Amino acid sequence: MPKHLSTLRTGAALFALILGLPASIASADENDARNILKAMSDYLSAEQTLSFDYDATLEIVTTEDQKLGIASSGSVDLARPDKIRATRVGGFSEVEMVFDGATFSLLGKHAGVYAQMPASGSIDNLVDSLRNEHGFALPAADLLAANPYDILMSEVTDVKDLGAGVIGGQVCDHLAFRTQEVDWQIWIATGEKPYPCRYVITTHTLAQGPQYRVDIRDWRGGADIASTTFEFTPPDGASAIKFGDIQSSVAELPDHYDTGESK
Repeated sequence: MPKHLSTLRTGAALFALILGLPASIASADENDARNILKAMSDYLSAEQTLSFDYDATLEIVTTEDQKLGIASSGSVDLARPDKIRATRVGGFSEVEMVFDGATFSLLGKHAGVYAQMPASGSIDNLVDSLRNEHGFALPAADLLAANPYDILMSEVTDVKDLGAGVIGGQVCDHLAFRTQEVDWQIWIATGEKPYPCRYVITTHTLAQGPQYRVDIRDWRGGADIASTTFEFTPPDGASAIKFGDIQSSVAELPDHYDTGESK
């Protein structure tokens, strides 16, 4: 398609979106979005190993209604069904997480402490346990599940296909979804490897809609990962503490950030 026609088509599509799409077109876009997300889910589920690097931003809103972003970067190595290693490096903490199928280890490098807990089953089981019992989440955890589609779509009330976008030079399909508490968007690479390039969660029930954003880069689906990747060895000088006591040492927010009730 000639460039000027493509630009006109994109502009017309956005104009129609603002005004409200006819039901037949909206339905088609919704089906397309679901199919694209399902294709991504199927691709991720079929990859027995994968690795990627990421940049994340956690937004907070101060009591003076100022929105701030806490930035971090890290990496993830995964071998299904029960091994994962993830890192997160921010301005206030440097964290390493390792699950070898039997034990989950969590290291706070800046604080010089680590904790371990017995853990068995799949990566999905680990994610649920960390969230529900310890209030802790792995980076981009929903995308690492054995079946991301079911988890992502479980509470969705609205679906939109927003057309094409470009993330880090990669052409992506841009999809938007809404639940009762959050809006979330995802940009999925086009082509034979439909991996997630960006994932954004917006809490629309809180003032100013703070977001959590993950940009994924250097995607390595089907990566050859050495078994030693999932071995945990605490660094010299690190002290072992109880798992329930390590949260403050690995939190994305520093100690001097006081959290309060949302408006």
